Amino acid sequence: MQQKVILITGASSGFGKAVAERLLADGHIVYGTSRKPNADGINQLKMLQMNVSSRQQIKAAVEKILQAENRIDVLINNAGMGISGAVEMATEEEIAVQMGTNFFGAVNVCSAVLPHFRERRKGLIINVSSIGGVFAIPYQGFYSASKFAVEGYSEALSLETRQFGINTVIIEPGDFHTGFTKSRVISQKTLENSDYQKSFERVLKNVEKDEINGGKPEYLAKKISKIVNSKHPKLRYVITPIPLQKLSVLLSHLLSGRAFQWVIRLFYSV
Repeated sequence: MQQKVILITGASSGFGKAVAERLLADGHIVYGTSRKPNADGINQLKMLQMNVSSRQQIKAAVEKILQAENRIDVLINNAGMGISGAVEMATEEEIAVQMGTNFFGAVNVCSAVLPHFRERRKGLIINVSSIGGVFAIPYQGFYSASKFAVEGYSEALSLETRQFGINTVIIEPGDFHTGFTKSRVISQKTLENSDYQKSFERVLKNVEKDEINGGKPEYLAKKISKIVNSKHPKLRYVITPIPLQKLSVLLSHLLSGRAFQWVIRLFYSV
């Protein structure tokens, strides 16, 4: 196995931490980033303080890696967060934070690394989407919107940069048991709205139940390890150990739009 220099955003917890541990075990050189200094570090993981919303911090982090290693082989855009609530009730600030982190954050980091990849005529970008980027999830509207945006951006990126030897991969995880559930921001305006309140509380309860009973992040880390070491990775990977969630992605392509939405409303008790 060829040792690679890998940059992972959002590596202090959840998916990012599990992926970093796995890739380090594979023998790679791994740099992780987080918005705040991480005192509870992983042995051999080189942590950098970096906010994906700050192009200045991203540029400094990328330059630091290039000075130390002279190359970056793989970029994994994992940093993300979730805000739950009715799309009607979302505040301007909530929308900006959700899209700014999940979508523009990935764009910012890609923009910093791509010139290096083009110069070397090689590189791998793995952008973390979600099955919520394949079909919308109720009361996760702007989270889904951010992941739909990641999907479209990644498709265009793949088409434009394949000529330079750059591979772009989109991974679409299902539900996993991570700290994402506890860190989710809940829309108070939705909870206080008499029309949405009861429906929102039912759906949120179902969403959190699925996440708590979801797969272990090590499962996803193992899959990403295989992608990193693949000579010819696919454009998309649906990653979930739960057969029903794999089926949901398939049904989203097979059923008519209204029929599939009926299934989603029934499943989440909207």
